[in-house]
Order: sequence, then C-alpha cells, then structure tokens
Amino acid sequence: MVSQMLAQVQRNKGDTPTLSKEKIDRSTPASNQVLVKISHVAQNPTDVQTFDGNAFGDGTVLGCDFVGTVEELGSEVTRLKKGDVVAGLIWGGEIKGLGAYSEYTVADERISFKVPKSISSAEASTIPLAAATAWLALFSKDCLGIERKNTKGTSLTSVLVWGGSSSVGLYTIQLANLMGLQVITTCSPRNFELVESQGAHHVFDYSDKDIVAKINEVEPNLKYVFDTIGNETSSGLASQVITKEGGHLCTVRPGKANTSECTKQTKITDVLVWTAFLKDHSYGDFHWPANKDDHELASELFENLPEWIEAGKVKPNKVGLKKGLDALEEGFQEYRDGKINAYKIVYEL
Repeated sequence: MVSQMLAQVQRNKGDTPTLSKEKIDRSTPASNQVLVKISHVAQNPTDVQTFDGNAFGDGTVLGCDFVGTVEELGSEVTRLKKGDVVAGLIWGGEIKGLGAYSEYTVADERISFKVPKSISSAEASTIPLAAATAWLALFSKDCLGIERKNTKGTSLTSVLVWGGSSSVGLYTIQLANLMGLQVITTCSPRNFELVESQGAHHVFDYSDKDIVAKINEVEPNLKYVFDTIGNETSSGLASQVITKEGGHLCTVRPGKANTSECTKQTKITDVLVWTAFLKDHSYGDFHWPANKDDHELASELFENLPEWIEAGKVKPNKVGLKKGLDALEEGFQEYRDGKINAYKIVYEL
C-alpha cells in the first residue's frame, strides 16, 4: 500500500529545496502505535524553520500536529480503537518518510488523544505540539519543574508567560491556570481580552518600557518564567522580572544568542517537546537520550486532554483553515511574513 505525502526535494546538490507530492509505502505501526488516515494538519513554526534550514535533507516529510481516523492498531495498543478520530504529535522530519503532511502516519498511542465531540477536527489539530510544549515547560524537572502538588492553597505559585497570545502561550496560560498557578503574561494590547479569556490573572504590554517594574509591582517574588517567543531580546528582558534571590527561565529557543542577556540570578533551561517520546533523538551534533519522566508526564497530559476539553478547561486555538497540501507554500510564506496573529494555520486534506 502506498501513501501520498508532501516531501522536501533537493534535485541537485546546492539547489534550494522545494516541496513535491511523492508516493511512499505506507508505514506499519509498531506495537505501541496506531496507523492514522489524516484529515487535518496544523502548521507549526518548526515546520517552516526546518524546511528553510534544510535540516533533514532530501526526502523529508514535515508536519507534527495531525487529526485523523485510526485504521490499524499495534499489538499492545489499549487506549484507542479502530475508527477513533484522534489528534496526535509526531516529529515530522526526524524519520525519513514520516510526517503529518501526508495521507497516513503512524503515531504513539500515548502521545495522542481521542477528539471529543465538543470541538472540530481542525481545532483539535492545533493542540498536541503546543499543549505538550507548555506542559513540559511548566512541569518537567528539566524545565521549570514547578511542583503541582504545591500549587493549590491561599498563596498561589506565580508564573510569567512571556508571549501569552502565541499558540504555546495560550495553552500555557490554560494549563497553568488549570493546575492552580497564578498566571502573569505579556502580549500586544490587541490580544489582552484573548489571554484574559484563557485564564491570565495579570496582562501587560510586552513593549511597555516600564514592564519590569509593573510586573514586579503585582508579583515582587517571581521565580518562574516561560519565554514562548525565544528571540534575541525576549529572554533577557523577561529575566529581569525574576527575584534577586534567583529563579528559573525556560525558553523555546535555546542558545547563547537568545539568552546571553539574561540576569545572573536566572537559571536557564529550554523545552524540547520531542522528549515526550520514549526514544533517543539526534539532530546535527545534538543528542538527547530517552527521557522516561517526560514521556510519562506527556502521556498524562494526553490522557486527560479529552476530559479537560469537554469541560471547557482547555480550549483550542483559533483556526485559519486552508484546503489541501497545495496550500502549504502559501501558509509557510504567511509565517515568514509575520502575518499570523493569535490563530493557527490548519490544512484540511
């Protein structure tokens, strides 16, 4: 059996890569996986960045967030059954021929969830990567490592979410609020109402020259910051809010170029959502060993998401819908041009 996919193709060495529809053999699910016929794929910044940087070379299939119908089960699958409509996460590009911009994919049943009827398939496709990134950033011991058991009570633990109207930011606000944290966030004034509707307790304009003082006024002992933007200035500025006694900043974009201006009292970590999968990962000169704790943490998230979504405690991103894989170049350019604001591009196959 074959599957149509949208692959990155570099015909000759030195050529600029292009996208091309190709036919490949359909994957067979491993014991812990399901085979899914894809109906919707959500675009993420990593898709465009990976393509533009030619990170994985010829034959790469991109795409990480998907929704589709389960058609085949691995021998040890227990959470899902044939015919279920599921949303899931894969690392498009890491394994040749495997990516969400395709008719079919295989996915780990523990890093997938059955889509509740209260949201559309397009909306559900916006959830896996961003929500898992937020969850790990907040609670993984290798990131902020906030203790959930200590978050409830009269004195709430506070977290600053820098970039609250980003896709990751919106899920961070919701999940932090759900776990009993006090959420402080930054964004453009045009998105104040949006982040407040997701559960932010205090909202500030990220471009306000007095933002550090204003945040310190509402929370003078801030110890936890999650930078969902990760550019050359965001982490440095966000770190200035951290108490002089010291604290933690987790960023989505690691590297000294983006964190060199952080304050001395700031412990810097970064979040790699792919630690949700119980396997080793390699990318260029970097290697990440399998992380059982992060896998269990992510599995807990995906197991709870249907209930939280049904209860309205986790709401999907706003969708900008495009038809078919042929629209991918248009969607990628929309990201490059900086036109995406408080919505996520989703492709309906």
